Amino acid sequence: MSLAMLTELDAALPLLARKIRVLDALAWPDGVEPVFLANWRSGKARLPDVEQRPRDHSSDIVALEAFAGRCDEGHPAGHYLAMTARSYATAARMLGAIGTPAFTGYSSALYRRPDFYYPKQQLSMLDAARFFLTTTDALLGGPRIPSTEANIPAAEFAAWMQPELDRFFGIGQVAIKLAPSLAAKAIAGTSRIRLRASALFSELDKQQLLQHEAFVHVATAQNGALQPNLKCLGLGAPRTTQTQEGIATLAELFTGSMDINRLRRLALRVLAVQQAMDGADFIQVFEGFLAAGQSQEESFRSTQRIFRGADLRGGSAFTKDAAYLTGLLGVHTLMRIAIRDNRPELVGHLFAGRLSLSDTVRLGPLFDSGWLKGPVHVPAWASDLRLLAANLAFSAFIARIKLEVLDLEMFMAFADEHEADASAR
Repeated sequence: MSLAMLTELDAALPLLARKIRVLDALAWPDGVEPVFLANWRSGKARLPDVEQRPRDHSSDIVALEAFAGRCDEGHPAGHYLAMTARSYATAARMLGAIGTPAFTGYSSALYRRPDFYYPKQQLSMLDAARFFLTTTDALLGGPRIPSTEANIPAAEFAAWMQPELDRFFGIGQVAIKLAPSLAAKAIAGTSRIRLRASALFSELDKQQLLQHEAFVHVATAQNGALQPNLKCLGLGAPRTTQTQEGIATLAELFTGSMDINRLRRLALRVLAVQQAMDGADFIQVFEGFLAAGQSQEESFRSTQRIFRGADLRGGSAFTKDAAYLTGLLGVHTLMRIAIRDNRPELVGHLFAGRLSLSDTVRLGPLFDSGWLKGPVHVPAWASDLRLLAANLAFSAFIARIKLEVLDLEMFMAFADEHEADASAR
């Protein structure tokens, strides 16, 4: 595949994909939350009144599929461009199926289902979510999430974050905007981070959102846009969502920015996605979040995330929230393999743009040749490979210890036996 053809295709794809804006298309109008909560509090709960209107992207789908057909998939960059175009086409089909049974099928193709089973690992993300919740139930003494004080207004939070962004990216390179209606507290783009204007933030949110939204999502988008030969690496293509959320969630863990509440919320969303797909309606999923200890407002927004574009009566879901744990385990495993196989450069590939896990390996020859460049913006936890390698090497070994054959009584017996042997000598 010629460089001229790659350059042409690289320039063309962003124009073809620009109308496929998933989160914007699925956003709910202002005012739905207070009406729903008022009805629920009065004992007259009813499903939110939201118009689920499909978006017609038929012409975009035709153009994206034609684009993919022009790509030489035998070339690593050509394969990347073709797969990226097809993921946008799948997202376009999903938006065309808003409110219909087909919506979940397209969503699952992009983000996976919680019950997707990995036969070689003999687990699903549903298993992982249940494990995290069961383990933390024991630590908390029950299934309810302890409340975290959130008293920092969005404007004050933005004033704190802006200098942090300026230090990392350079003054004026990334801006913060307050937005009235976001399902999430924060959403990152290439050069801005939007915060929900009505949200209150906690002290824990500071490092969590900085590491997650800024130092991963914004950083990888900017690194991709800075590529000299494949600027499409800066696109937030749907096929990269799992890896993006995986890196960002791992960043929270490695920097000590994730507490038990955050881990439980991620796990609860996975269970809630499955419940919605299994037939639970909006009210039932909302009450499930309430029972887990979330506030009414937070429970509404968590449920809203899952039912964006889906039938509120149950049986379908927007499965993106299943991607966080899938991505977390996938990225962590890839990093462990990279360290085991002496391939530390794969960590840099993860940050060189918005890539899938397979892209980091498939595009390797292009990085090796210098045609693709390493990342400009890398967070501290990922930039020191010595520290990262030590962490991952320990994780790799500790995973071999079989906890199911151990208990605390055995530890006492082992210690007594060891001390007795020492005394005999």
